[in-house]
Amino acid sequence: MAIDPSTTAVVLIEYQNDFTSPGGALHDAVAEVMSATDMLEKTKRVVAAARDAGVTVMHAPITFAAGYNEISRHPYGILKGVVDGQAFVKDTWGAAIVDDLEPQPGDIVIEGKRGLDTFASTNLDFILRSKGISTIVLGGFLTNCCVESTMRSGYENGYQVITLNDCAAATSVPEHENALAYDYPMFSKPMSAEQFLGELA
Repeated sequence: MAIDPSTTAVVLIEYQNDFTSPGGALHDAVAEVMSATDMLEKTKRVVAAARDAGVTVMHAPITFAAGYNEISRHPYGILKGVVDGQAFVKDTWGAAIVDDLEPQPGDIVIEGKRGLDTFASTNLDFILRSKGISTIVLGGFLTNCCVESTMRSGYENGYQVITLNDCAAATSVPEHENALAYDYPMFSKPMSAEQFLGELA
């Protein structure tokens, strides 16, 4: 898979304090895998190299108004965990993108993410196509949830999809490793951060 910076976007999914940072509503749930993969440091290196090479950098945070009126009054599954934890409330510290990956001039912040698949409730596809981007490089949270959902839609929508194995985290090591072993190879070209940096160079 050739990587052309002019037609490639790195899409950073939910690198927000509620996941990334001590004190975040869901941080304790993902801290073990984050530590095992060293995902924040590796993502920082990927993003810096991507910007230097002219790759488009996109941020895809999930946010809700206080009260979560955008979703069902009776959420279940992963969104119930978000509501119960009072996570990702708009204009709070928890919903903010972590300082280490703060959007820079030229980056694009994808707005409107309210569910798992970044394509589903945003204009991500429109922006990618309008910029002539054909390859998307994914990292973020959760390995087996929002990253996987976005990966599958990217694949279905005809993009070349690269997933960064060590720039993702889930709520347990087995869940993370299971997604990488069985799901990611079906719908993407999995790479480590170092492999991607090597391809980019």
